[in-house]
Parts: sequence; structure tokens; C-alpha cells
Amino acid sequence: MSDARAPQSRHSLKSAARLYAVQALYQMEQSGESADTVRREFLDFRFGEEVEEGVEMAEGDAKLFGKLLDGAVNWQARIDQTVDRALVAKWPIARIDPVLRALFRAAGAEMVQEATPPKVVIMEYVEVAKAFYPEGREAKFVNAVLDHMAREARPEAF
Repeated sequence: MSDARAPQSRHSLKSAARLYAVQALYQMEQSGESADTVRREFLDFRFGEEVEEGVEMAEGDAKLFGKLLDGAVNWQARIDQTVDRALVAKWPIARIDPVLRALFRAAGAEMVQEATPPKVVIMEYVEVAKAFYPEGREAKFVNAVLDHMAREARPEAF
């Protein structure tokens, strides 16, 4: 058996970067660490690292990861307002689960600054939601909120 890992596809690198961005944004909110500190930690210690014997973290697209982190920080107010408009009045973004908040911010950053089609962004972040919430209820909620966000942020795509 060879020690060389099979190369990941471009799609899987981007998917991993999205998952890592959500984790990083969550970590930033919980710890108060800066984007630069968390970015270095993820790039140095999380991307492709062995977490236990025989279990390795996926590699990720470092460029997309950085864009998502920077975009979520730079556009946070705009993204949060868009999320708030997608939520019912009794549940502003400040009241929702912090993992979902991080997910909406990462997805919002991608919708704002990337050329990724909104339907792809929605599909990718629904999959990220399923990784955190395998029971599926939250994935449906994420789908609805992201659909609303996409229609507001990029109406020309629909």
C-alpha cells in the first residue's frame, strides 16, 4: 500500500474550503481571534492534517477559504442584514445557532464576491449543514434562508 494520497478533485477542494470556512468563522466568533490568526491555524494545522492514526482531514482550496473568510468579515453587516430579512422577525440572526450564523456568513460571502452560481452555493452549503446536523431539519432551514438570500443578492441569476 502506498503512502501517497489520491489527489482530490477541484470540486472536493472547494467543498472542503467551504466547510473549513464555516468552522473558522465559528471559531472566530467563539474565541474572539482574528481572521488572520484563525486562517494561519487552519492552513498550517487543519488542511490535510492527520487527526488520529489513519484519519486525515481533507485538503482544501486555500484561495477560496481565504476569500470566504475575508468576505464574511468585510461584508458581515450586509450579509447579516440579508439573513435577517430571510428570517422571521422573532428570530434575528443574533438568536440563531452560532454554527448556522457562520454558515450563512460564509455562504453570503460567496454569493457577494464569487461568480459561483447561486444554486451551486445553496447546494454546497446545504451539504455543509448536513455535516453539522445529520438529522436534516437544519438543512431544510438553510436551503430556505439561502434561497431567499440568493434571490435578494443576485436576482439576475433566477
